[in-house]
Formats: sequence, C-alpha cells, structure tokens
Amino acid sequence: MKILMVGSGGREHALIRKLKECSRVDEIICAPGNGGISFDAQCFSVDAGDVCGMVKLAQEQGVDIVFVAPDDPLAAGMVDEMERVGIKAFGPQKNAAEIESSKVFSKDLMKKYAIPTAAYEIFDDPEAALNFINIQNQYPVVIKADGLALGKGVVIAESYDEAEDAVNSMMKDKIFGDSGNRVVIEEYLTGPEVSVLAFTDGKTIAPMVSSMDHKRAFDGDTGPNTGGMGAISPNPYYNADMAERCMESIFMPTVHAMNDEGRPFKGCLYFGLILTSDGPKVIEYNSRFGDPETQVILPRLITPLIDIIEAVIEERLDTVDIKWSDKACACIMMASGGYPGEYEKDIPISGLDKNGQIIDVFVYHSGTKITENIFKTNGGRVLGVTALGDTIEEALLLAYSGVSKINFDKGFYRRDIGTR
Repeated sequence: MKILMVGSGGREHALIRKLKECSRVDEIICAPGNGGISFDAQCFSVDAGDVCGMVKLAQEQGVDIVFVAPDDPLAAGMVDEMERVGIKAFGPQKNAAEIESSKVFSKDLMKKYAIPTAAYEIFDDPEAALNFINIQNQYPVVIKADGLALGKGVVIAESYDEAEDAVNSMMKDKIFGDSGNRVVIEEYLTGPEVSVLAFTDGKTIAPMVSSMDHKRAFDGDTGPNTGGMGAISPNPYYNADMAERCMESIFMPTVHAMNDEGRPFKGCLYFGLILTSDGPKVIEYNSRFGDPETQVILPRLITPLIDIIEAVIEERLDTVDIKWSDKACACIMMASGGYPGEYEKDIPISGLDKNGQIIDVFVYHSGTKITENIFKTNGGRVLGVTALGDTIEEALLLAYSGVSKINFDKGFYRRDIGTR
C-alpha cells in the first residue's frame, strides 16, 4: 500500500513511523513534511491546507489512502474532496470536523444532548462579553475563541484585567483572525485533566490508552497555553471504572449525537476531559490525533495501525481487536525560545544522528528542516523526545536522558512533565 500523510509536525512523524512498522505498507509520502520526516517518507512541498493541491498530489502519486492529520485541512473539507474523486481518506468530513473547528457548535451539541461540560455563554460582541464577566465576577474564568487557533485560543483569566485583555485581543485585535468573531465564556472547572483519543467509524468507538498533556509553557503549569509541552501515558488518574463512566456518559453519547445531527464522525475523535467532583466533563473535542498525545500513545499500539485505519474507513471497526502494550510512555517537547510567542528559526541543532535520532528514544520532529546535512529549528515546538518504560518514572528518566544529549541555542523544555 502507498500512503499519503498530510501535515508537517511531530504527530505526523509519529504516525508515519508507526505505519512503517506495518508489513502491508510499502511506501509513505508526506506533504509538506519536515527535516526529520524526510528520513522516513518522501516529502512534497504542498501546503497542508491546499485542498486542491493535495488532491492533485494524491492522484499523481497513485496513493491508496490519504491520512489527513491536521485540523485546518479537515475543517476545509479535504476528506470530502478526496472521497469525491474516489480516493480513500482517513479523517472526518467537513461537517463532522466542526466539532473542533467551532467551540460554539461543540458546546451547543453537548448542551442539546446532555453531555457533561462546563456552564457557558456565547458572545459576538466584546462589550457584552466583558459586561457578563464583570457581572459574574468569578475567577478564574475561561475564554475561548470559537474557531481554530493552533491550540492557543484558550485563556484562563485570573482577573478582570486579564479577561479584558483576552477578549479584546481575540475579538478586537483579531489575533486569531475570524476565529475570534465569537467567544465562549465558561466556568472554570477543577480536577485532573485526561486526554482520551478514540478510533470511531461512526458506529463503533474504540478508545485508545489514556494520556496527560501539559499545555502551559513553563514548570509548575505556569505561563501561556501552548500546543503542548509534553505528555505521559497512561494517565494515572484514569482507571477502568472512570473509563466505563466516560464511555456511558460521554463517548457513546457523542457518537450518537453526531449521527443524530447528520454529521457521522469517522476518524480519530479526541476527548479532552476533566475529572471533577461531580464526575467527568468535556473540556474540548478535537477532530484528529492530538499533539503531543499521539507521540505517547502510538508507541504503545501493538495492532498494525493500517488495519485500524482501513476498518474505520470501511465502517467495520467492530471486527478489529485493538491491542495495547502495558508499557508506559513519556514525551518531552523541546521548544524554541519565545514560544508560544515570537521565536527565531534556522538555529543549528546538535546531538542528533544523521537520521535525526538518538539511541534508546524516539525523536519525533515537530519543527525542523535540514540544510547541508545539518538539522535546524523551523518552528515553535522543535522536537518531541519520547521513551517507553516499565513505569512512567522509568519512561521519564529515559526521555529526559535523551533531551540532555540535544542542544540548540535559546531552546527550552519543561522539567516537570509527569510530576503533577
């Protein structure tokens, strides 16, 4: 089989390396890819959001399956277009991807179908939003841009001044473009957070092993939200009883709700959960594999990934027995100085071998390029250094050992991943 992977980050690199383990996969190409991915797949310079260009590439290359990994092309209907021209694609269609691309849609869906989530209000006027926050006078308060914002469209404001800055930057300054035309103001929930990704073909849902993401930039869960600074799997707060509760009250109801809305979801459905004193609640949905959760989940997958992908596309997921390793996994993200704000690029990276790897760990490339056989930084999140172990502590020790061998000027990483 020949697979086209759409995307350019660490998530895509992890997916590609897992697909390379499958005996039935002969060739993998990637667009646009990155420096590290180029050692595992042939890369083509087609932008991930270029729907027409990607369809053309898939046709010219004669691929069997297109895996649409990032949120933007899913929201733009890339899967719809692939299927329209007769190419199999993994991922939800545009109308189902709206479960991530519109916070307003997802919150209203949960309200309509009684899926537990935080109380909220929706605003399209910044003054009305700020007046509501002022009257409520409850902090922290969560402010979310309606649309996609590279994982950075959520602000947890500790005061009115912080809330005012967030609302104005989203709705007036348009730092996220049209994604900030509407905002969701919701109550702040407390409790351990859990990420659960699930394969679903629109009928059957098969949750993957759990994980814990770390969104804040700096140690102690401080600093601005990022796309994710590291992850561990399994999540120590998520046990079999909680998994059963989530299946009954959240996972299956979500699949049924999307079907009832005429938006059957096929692909990977991500549940960002918080385990409150009132039970598990949904913080957010994603319509694709998370990053860096993918980097700690896929190393634990035993069943060939291509078998699951085909079963999802062909709506026969109930015929696949998906098996997972009992090993633990940890991923440490190495980022460019200044991230998630402005940062420099083209900084040489030392410590990697000629294939961009280190012995005993997986190095998933998120934002790298290669020029004259030298790896250089080319993004905010640069490398996801990942390791398996018999325990989370052992996996973390191995991952941090790998991090210690890598260096690039102004780079930084959190030193407390997995210790929450």
